[in-house]
Amino acid sequence: MGLALSSCGYTTSPALLPTHLKAVAVPVFENGTTEYTLEQDITNAIVARFVRDNHLRVVNEKSANCVVRGKVTQYKNAVFGFSTAAQAQEYRVTIAVQVTFKDLVKNREVWTDEIVRTANYYVQSVPGDSARTELDGRKAAIDKIADEVLSRSVEGW
Repeated sequence: MGLALSSCGYTTSPALLPTHLKAVAVPVFENGTTEYTLEQDITNAIVARFVRDNHLRVVNEKSANCVVRGKVTQYKNAVFGFSTAAQAQEYRVTIAVQVTFKDLVKNREVWTDEIVRTANYYVQSVPGDSARTELDGRKAAIDKIADEVLSRSVEGW
């Protein structure tokens, strides 16, 4: 019997990063929405990804070779699906952020983009999935954004 292993994590090679980039700063994102602490949650998730990835040390801006800056531009939680009784049962959280990754040594923007990610969740248990809350959907969308920021920053070379 064979054993199959799979991974959802991102793997990177240190050779992909220019040698002068060793430390990244991630200042707290701006929040252009009315969602309390959303900017902090996104910033914390991005920092955690860089720490786990370990190709760039996370430091303060004075010690950094590069910086990730961002602004949360949209937050939406909307009904996505209805039950047979016409009750809202599935929702979709949508979060958009404007992000820039800048090489501080060469003083140039490496990439800048708007990243929009969504996550669906059911408010009632359904076959294959248990009931969740808006916070669960929000966390899932934030995790997708953090994965994308890391990937674009360390693999985009």
